[in-house]
Amino acid sequence: MFFTHREDEMAMYELENANDTLLTQQHNSYVPRQYDYVLVADKVEDMEDQIFKKQDAFICELKRKNIIVNRIEHDGKVFFGICAPEEMFEKYKYLLKVSDACNWSAEQKGESSVSLCTRIRIVHFVLHNTFIGPGESLDELLREGAFESIFCLHEKKEQKKLREKWASWVSVLKLFKQPVNDIKDYFGEKVALYFLWLGWYTRMLIPAAVIGIVVFLYGLAFFNTSPLIHEVCDSNTIMCPRCDTRCSAWNLSDTCTYAKVSQLFDNEGTVFFAMFMAIWATLFLEVWKRHRALYVSKWKVFDWCEEEEELILEIVNDPQCKTKEFRHSYLRSIVVLLLVTLVLVVIIGLTHALVICRVLAAILLSESNWHFLRDHATTIAMLLGAVLHYITIQVMTRVNKTVAFKLCEFEKTRSFAATEKRFTVKMFTFQFFTLFSSLFYVAFFLGRFNGYPGNYNRIAGKWRLEECHPSGCLTDLFIQMAVILVLKQTINNIFEFTVPWLKLCFRRTQAKTMHRKCYRKACREEDSNLFPCDLCSRSNWMENYNLSDVNAFSLFNEFLEMVLQFSFTTIFVAAFPLAPLLALINNIFEIRLDAIKMVSLERRLVPKKTNDIGVWTGILEAVGVMAVIANGLVIGISSDFIPRLVYRYHYGPCAVSNSTNLDCMTGYINNTLATAFMSNTRVKDDFKELITDNGYNVTQCSYKDYRSDEDQSLTSQFWLILALRFAFVILFEHVVVICKFIAAWFIPDNPIRVKNERLNDKLKRLKGELKEANQTYESRSTEV
Repeated sequence: MFFTHREDEMAMYELENANDTLLTQQHNSYVPRQYDYVLVADKVEDMEDQIFKKQDAFICELKRKNIIVNRIEHDGKVFFGICAPEEMFEKYKYLLKVSDACNWSAEQKGESSVSLCTRIRIVHFVLHNTFIGPGESLDELLREGAFESIFCLHEKKEQKKLREKWASWVSVLKLFKQPVNDIKDYFGEKVALYFLWLGWYTRMLIPAAVIGIVVFLYGLAFFNTSPLIHEVCDSNTIMCPRCDTRCSAWNLSDTCTYAKVSQLFDNEGTVFFAMFMAIWATLFLEVWKRHRALYVSKWKVFDWCEEEEELILEIVNDPQCKTKEFRHSYLRSIVVLLLVTLVLVVIIGLTHALVICRVLAAILLSESNWHFLRDHATTIAMLLGAVLHYITIQVMTRVNKTVAFKLCEFEKTRSFAATEKRFTVKMFTFQFFTLFSSLFYVAFFLGRFNGYPGNYNRIAGKWRLEECHPSGCLTDLFIQMAVILVLKQTINNIFEFTVPWLKLCFRRTQAKTMHRKCYRKACREEDSNLFPCDLCSRSNWMENYNLSDVNAFSLFNEFLEMVLQFSFTTIFVAAFPLAPLLALINNIFEIRLDAIKMVSLERRLVPKKTNDIGVWTGILEAVGVMAVIANGLVIGISSDFIPRLVYRYHYGPCAVSNSTNLDCMTGYINNTLATAFMSNTRVKDDFKELITDNGYNVTQCSYKDYRSDEDQSLTSQFWLILALRFAFVILFEHVVVICKFIAAWFIPDNPIRVKNERLNDKLKRLKGELKEANQTYESRSTEV
């Protein structure tokens, strides 16, 4: 059914009153007030053009399925309003009732009609699975340019309701209060579960942020009294040059500020906090499962199966459809595995490139004529490396997404649900390596393979590798994490909000103002069951058309951002105790930002019904395990926690004499330094004449390592510390893993209340079906 725009408003009013009668006669059942979808295409005048023929063929194919289509032209565009027939939804309801996994849902609990979210979901599936030829679906027509875009319409009344309750910056003051049930009714269960999870995650960050602040304040409390800081700040120790060219010997006291910062994040409280965060991650997931169960049980989707619903939708779309069978190819799996490995190798290669950039930056800064740059060359190079890493993340995010899509297309999965799961796993893996490969280098490799004076390891035989500060390498990891986390959250959120907002402002400015006013009574009535007139339809469609486009993976992007943030707050949290606090502050605004985007700045997401956050649960559990391993290694390998314990109880003043008045850590910094003598030929070759810069009459210099001053061999203290490091890592990981398993066992996934409610509902349903069967049997017996 096609309508065209009429210029005269009163004539249009009279003619559309006639159309009202026609529509009422044709459809005795309920007709929705607005269309389910709008399809947009460029206007084509030539009827022989292939684009026009494909448009016409697709519209004809929709009409063959009894779908109502209303055509409106405006400003060189053609808008097709699409409304599916009621019999399509009745079929869906019946198939739900007889299905194996989806029959325990609200859609068939005696309701007269399916919800609007379900209508949109069904029509979306039908449209994207309508073909005008072999392989020529709507997706292919959109790629070819036959159609520009397709979108479902926002409901103004519900949109206003969500703005007032939830989707506004004023709602930030409500903190964690969210109308989850209203979100579910408007956007579907999938979006509602995302915001439910995000709200729960944000709440759980409160204790983590508080403990992180306490650990930070603990380091700050001993800021002025720590013997380690005083030893560095009051030191007269001459340190070896950091590079080969124009680098001079320097005094250890020059890095007093660096030592103070190290004390804030590398102290005894770090061990407790790392253990706490590992157990926190487990508690968060276990309690989240219970929290989720309460809501999905309330929404009647506890046993919902997305793949079975997809099978139902296939039958609704085409009763003669054939089964898409499960397939598995070992050859395809091997090829995909090899390609994924290749991508990961490329990402790791980029990390090596970043390392080389940092080394070269440190060398160039050391050769600078500016005194400030020379003195802080290593720190500036570290900051520069973090910024370059952030830029790499932004570029590789787009590359990773394209590669993950292509790999999923190559796999040829059976359903969209399966495609989404595989895409999620691949994309997260790529992003995880992109974000954390550089952090793994800083945490576990920086300063451990650079050699020593007279035997430095070099890149391409020219450039010396980076070294750690005598106070430890943990501050380098902290700087790297802080820069990436702050930049990623701040800049991403700014672009995430301003880009769609500016697009909307620009499109509204460019759009032509509509001066005509609708006089039709039915359009102004809230409870009218008639289609709106062309003038009202065009106004509503243009409002939605001007919004930013969305796709099937729009919600995936939000989940990915938050799960990667969760990784930051758990993995390497030992190096950055304030990470949970930053995540908490970000998430309080993130909830409202995402809400405003979805309600006001973007086209309406296709509502999806589901009972869980899907494969993300498994990913979060994997992150929790990695957090245990990574934090154990950071404390045992990267931090100076073990060397300090060894010194305190084996080499320090307290170990030598119990009656000493000295602090047990007095002399620790000097104990970690070895001495290189200029009398050694190889040492002299490394430093040459640079060793006498700044007026130091240097015959020897110090460097951080446990080596003998005579022959530069590793001392027994080195081997003792190394053994204890590995022993601590094994002990830490086993203790924390045991605690995680106990917590997971102690907290059941489903509350008893949910189990009993489901049991009672199933019993009522079975009794009702038995009653219907008995009535049918009795009626047949009476007839006989």
